[in-house]
Amino acid sequence: MGIVGVEQAKAYGSAGDLPGLLRAMESTDPDVREEAMQWLGSATYHDDGLALSITGAVPRLARLVLGGPGHRVDLLRLLAGLARRSDWPDAAQPARRAVADALPPLLPLAHDADTDVRDATVLLIGASGRRDTLPLLWTRLERETDPLVRAHLVTALGLLEPGDGAWRHGLLTDPEPRVALAAAEDLLRTAGVPLPAPLVDRCARAFTADPHEPDGTLWPAPHTVFTERLLDDAEAALRALAGGVPIAYEITGRWRDREADVLPWALAETGAHENWGLDQLAQLTCALPVALHARVRDHVLPQLASGDPRIRAAAVAVLARARAPRAVEEAVRLVEELPGRYDTARAARAVADEFGAAAVPVARAVARRLRDGHPHLVEVLARFPEPAVAAVDDLVALLARTGTGYPPVVVALFDRLGPAAAGDAAERALMACVTERAHSSVSAVAGVAYHRVTGDPGPALSFFREEMTAFHPSLTMEWASRLGPAAAPLLPFIEPSLTRDGTASAALAVWRITGRTEDTLEPLAREAMRWQRIYDGLTHPVSTLTEMGLLPRFAVEPLRRGAASRRRVVHDFMTGPEPHADDVSRTAVRRLLDTARIVD
Repeated sequence: MGIVGVEQAKAYGSAGDLPGLLRAMESTDPDVREEAMQWLGSATYHDDGLALSITGAVPRLARLVLGGPGHRVDLLRLLAGLARRSDWPDAAQPARRAVADALPPLLPLAHDADTDVRDATVLLIGASGRRDTLPLLWTRLERETDPLVRAHLVTALGLLEPGDGAWRHGLLTDPEPRVALAAAEDLLRTAGVPLPAPLVDRCARAFTADPHEPDGTLWPAPHTVFTERLLDDAEAALRALAGGVPIAYEITGRWRDREADVLPWALAETGAHENWGLDQLAQLTCALPVALHARVRDHVLPQLASGDPRIRAAAVAVLARARAPRAVEEAVRLVEELPGRYDTARAARAVADEFGAAAVPVARAVARRLRDGHPHLVEVLARFPEPAVAAVDDLVALLARTGTGYPPVVVALFDRLGPAAAGDAAERALMACVTERAHSSVSAVAGVAYHRVTGDPGPALSFFREEMTAFHPSLTMEWASRLGPAAAPLLPFIEPSLTRDGTASAALAVWRITGRTEDTLEPLAREAMRWQRIYDGLTHPVSTLTEMGLLPRFAVEPLRRGAASRRRVVHDFMTGPEPHADDVSRTAVRRLLDTARIVD
């Protein structure tokens, strides 16, 4: 491993590591340098301590580029990464200034015989922000023969050149697609919306002539990769999609109600060996008109024969969202054959979502395989009380598996089942969860579930009273409030958070316990106006206001604007085979606007 491995294993990310890393970069052993380079690179994106300390080392890094034993390209890219880092822990951006100051001796490398060195130097110049390098860049553009380096020269000139950039139009017809695309990309960056259709077409033609994965990490702001800029204009993005730029799912991720528009290209983009692509297709299908479901079913049915269980499960989820009856029997097969996989649980949940009572065979299969099933399979039973109640003994056995994912989902299921789960076994198991406190969140839910099952709030009140005495009440007040009026003894802990902080969580808790609206309505409405994602199992202010049947007038127009927006308001960073988080939020807000009484 060399000198680096031992040292860095002791203190990864510490500013004190820097001297050792720099010494390692002077080693004649390329493996030692490579390992040190990996650690140094973290300063360009997440290691704040190392990033701040490395600023003073920029001159030494520059000297290593010129006279070190190797890794010239990596060192140049490291300097460029430091200069372009946007989330610098110090707002003064000291590294960019340090890199700019160290740049002059490195400029001759723009003419180096090594293509990679020339390219890395151009990236460094573009990141430095130094406009006095423009003559060098223009000279290099005239002489450069490598297409990728020429393209990067165009981008660097576009970022640094202070004029109107008219010169870029002449490069739109460059015989090298990467060069033409770089010119079109920079013109898109400075064009207004709606983006000019001829320019969009130029981008599409240049990209399809040399398809590649656009890299948005190479340049500092205000650079914008062309695919990202296209997404600022829905019509331009659709035009580029039709021209061959594969951004179907990116369009539906940014814009609402475009699923039908992108479907042909989304199907083409969904590979036969990509379960994540099928997850994207499942989410898209959730918002498709029913008339288009058949196209999705025909595309996905062959994937059921895949030998890869991930592909097969993802295909079942898509078919469920496309309302293919076969999804039910295929989900049963998955549960019987592969109960321990998360993919199986997601497919089973999709079938339960879409088919309701017709998915009872899936729930019964889940009940049969509980003891060797994935914890998230348990969630399927929440929709089907009869199989769930029949499996109480197995569910109780899962509660004993502390330190696993089973207790949280089982106690949540008992909470949903309520009195239907009553019986000595379930009651003893829930009581044990409350009193043994293997995990406070499980104990909280178990206390509420015990109340729901038995009608006795005593164990929960005792637990919550101790928790709120020892810790801030906000950590448990939502679960405590699910006791409803029975949680009234806890109000002295909860009400100060409402009167002092006016938090939505305190407002929710007080309303659930007392039914008061005069001091709870406003905090909930203000939180609803933030358009936060709605998560399963957590109460959201929009659903609470809907349950209240009230909405303050000041919140109506902001919520209405958000609901009417063509752009998505809520982002879905973890695409799965479920409806898009923004669609879920919009539906909930529309229901609130349609049903609530507006009050001043």
